[in-house]
Amino acid sequence: MERHFEKELEELRSRIIRMGSLVDTQLDAACRALFEGDVTLGRAVLNGDSDVNEMDTSIERQCQRIFALTQPVAVDLRLLMAALNINRDLERIGDIAVNIAERVEPLAGYGAFLRSTRLQEMATIAQIMVRDSLDSFINDHPPLATRVLESDDVVDTLNRNIFFRMVRSMEEDASLIVPASHILILSRHLERLADHATNIAEEVIFLVDARFVKHNALASRDAE
Repeated sequence: MERHFEKELEELRSRIIRMGSLVDTQLDAACRALFEGDVTLGRAVLNGDSDVNEMDTSIERQCQRIFALTQPVAVDLRLLMAALNINRDLERIGDIAVNIAERVEPLAGYGAFLRSTRLQEMATIAQIMVRDSLDSFINDHPPLATRVLESDDVVDTLNRNIFFRMVRSMEEDASLIVPASHILILSRHLERLADHATNIAEEVIFLVDARFVKHNALASRDAE
């Protein structure tokens, strides 16, 4: 029974890693489609969302089965709790990839305007946060997870910068209202993407160090 339980946990970790890889692929394709104006690639992202949803359901059912048939404690219990939460964040990251892909076609004719913003910089940082959060889980590496937490403020600052820039653009040129509106929505999606990466990083710290870390917790500890 104990050996079977260990194999279940190993398989659960493997599924989380595969889910992360799938979501990262979707996200990378969505961002490339957006900044390259590749409508075909954007549509491929939309078609790939069903795979993310299927894996999300599979992981959730496995967690429920393990809870129902065993009595996990200590680090095993933390792994199950973290897996459920990480899986939820990964599914939402997959949704954000779809949301980005949905904006590819409306912005395909506004490449120069899109490149004039800092949205690509924001997307790059958010994607790195997602990958680092997943790597911290794969390698049980809280210091890398901590770095993810520290990057969240950078994304928030870029989000504010883009907001004010787009408002000013709409005020100055009515022809930019439609693309600027799409970019505002994209900026918000990327800000949420960074939040989900932060959530995953917090779960890694909880899993490995048995510490609850929430937003601004690092700053609070430094102030003490």
